Amino acid sequence: MYTDGGSRGNPGPSAYAAVVVRDGEVVRTCTEYLGIHTNNYAEYRGLIAGISAVIELGYQEAEFVMDSQLVIRQMTGVYRVKNPDMKALYEDAVALATLIPSKTFRNVRRSEEFIPLADATLNRTLDANAPHR
Repeated sequence: MYTDGGSRGNPGPSAYAAVVVRDGEVVRTCTEYLGIHTNNYAEYRGLIAGISAVIELGYQEAEFVMDSQLVIRQMTGVYRVKNPDMKALYEDAVALATLIPSKTFRNVRRSEEFIPLADATLNRTLDANAPHR
């Protein structure tokens, strides 16, 4: 599962996209415009949507791949979550992730694997929904 979240401004108009891939093929794409939020908020909302999609599809194992080093390090316990607003999102992600018996979290560069597809999808969502200046 590949996910990306972003905001135009921080905070600013934000969205996420999550792409579930199995055997090299996209099996589900989720995207949502979130309104005015921070980039980290969008990243967590994307991860939560991706975890939810994996659960809905009935997969018992998953690898969650993101370009957000902060979120991955928080999910793997390397970093603590200090921001109270992010703590609730983190707790939601952890609770959902416990429903998947075998899971890993991995950080990659934005240009790797299916992250460009997730990034393009979230930008299309922003283009269609964000107020134009």
